[in-house]
Amino acid sequence: MRFEFFVAARYLRAKRRQAVVGVVTAISIAGVAAGVAALIIALAITNGMRRDLQDRLLGASAHIDLMRVAADGIRDWRPLLERLRHVPHVVAASPGLYGQVLVSRGPRAGFALIKGIIPADERTVSNLLDSVTSGSVRALNPVPAQAHGAVGTRAGSDAQQAPEDAAYPPLVLGKDLADQIGAQVGDTVLVTSPQGELTPLGLAPKYQRFRLAGIFHSGFYQYDTAMAFMRLADAQRLFSEPDLLSVISFKVDDLYRVPEIGRAIEQATGKGFMTTNWMEQNRELFRALRLEQVVTFIVIALIVIVAALNILIALTMMVMEKTRDIAVLMSFGVDPGQVRRIFLMQGFLISIVGTALGLMLGYLASWAGGHYHFIHLSAEVYSIDTLPFAPRILDGVIVAAVSLGISLLATLYPSSAAARILPAEALRYE
Repeated sequence: MRFEFFVAARYLRAKRRQAVVGVVTAISIAGVAAGVAALIIALAITNGMRRDLQDRLLGASAHIDLMRVAADGIRDWRPLLERLRHVPHVVAASPGLYGQVLVSRGPRAGFALIKGIIPADERTVSNLLDSVTSGSVRALNPVPAQAHGAVGTRAGSDAQQAPEDAAYPPLVLGKDLADQIGAQVGDTVLVTSPQGELTPLGLAPKYQRFRLAGIFHSGFYQYDTAMAFMRLADAQRLFSEPDLLSVISFKVDDLYRVPEIGRAIEQATGKGFMTTNWMEQNRELFRALRLEQVVTFIVIALIVIVAALNILIALTMMVMEKTRDIAVLMSFGVDPGQVRRIFLMQGFLISIVGTALGLMLGYLASWAGGHYHFIHLSAEVYSIDTLPFAPRILDGVIVAAVSLGISLLATLYPSSAAARILPAEALRYE
């Protein structure tokens, strides 16, 4: 191949009788470089979005949740919790009680998913409480003697207008939910549970006043608009479920082995329990991200295909320009296979120069974007304030292979055309 490579390199460096051939060759190299750089940058962005989203989701939620198959909740949970903390690969465990409620202040109200927690345990499996931007979660810590607001079976505006009292149990709301009901830290809000009490007039909702002790802002819409925290004991009183849990949450040491660890937890608990994990809960989201990555790769790869068409045009014009040279080479004994390899090598040189330039530009731009964060986003919409970049070496290998493969396919026709030139016909009128 030394002879073919030498001739191909000379053809690329030689001055053109037709300047347009050199221009098209330069455009081909620039097109390949632009396509490869765009692919590297796009894949770095999608990888960065996936990485940041996964980190935030795993930080805001538990890795594994244990629930009863029946809807009667988990009773006698303290010895069970202690036993499950010793299951292999379990790092931490936290009890919780969920319930749907209506949170209101004056005429403004919003639905919320209340989670009763023990803050010290909850912090070991989730960092959602660390995103409190106003107030403090210290109020959720259990106290020896605590007074609670009256719990009744009648809801009304006069109850909402009761004076604020420090004896009211604390509550932590998401920022968007707090804004929706117009509540600030220190305000008293009314929490109404549909799990009411039976009266002579029928089932009446149960309500209790709470003091807003903190507001968190996680950046996730589903949490900030519909999530609230209170003490586990307060939630059990509100839902009239003494010493009952709806879920036990776990943090594990291997994120990608949660199905196996979940089955081990189910075996340790016995019959009547089931687990769910972060992969199952967010399967559709991450599937959509993978689909977005594939579609982005296909769409931007069209730039490389356009550049490959330019290579085809450049080589075809070069074959037309070098027809006499090819005939002379063949008359000296160069066989058609060598002529074909000369132009294959020429197309390969164009693609490899363009691919190398594109890889350098793509990784340089990705590094600059990730290091200097010069592309800003709306945090309210995207949950992050700067565009993340996470370039991977594997992506560069795949992009380079695709680019070189497409470019080599574009050289097949002009190289075959060059090999079919007949020396006598080419030199007849020379």
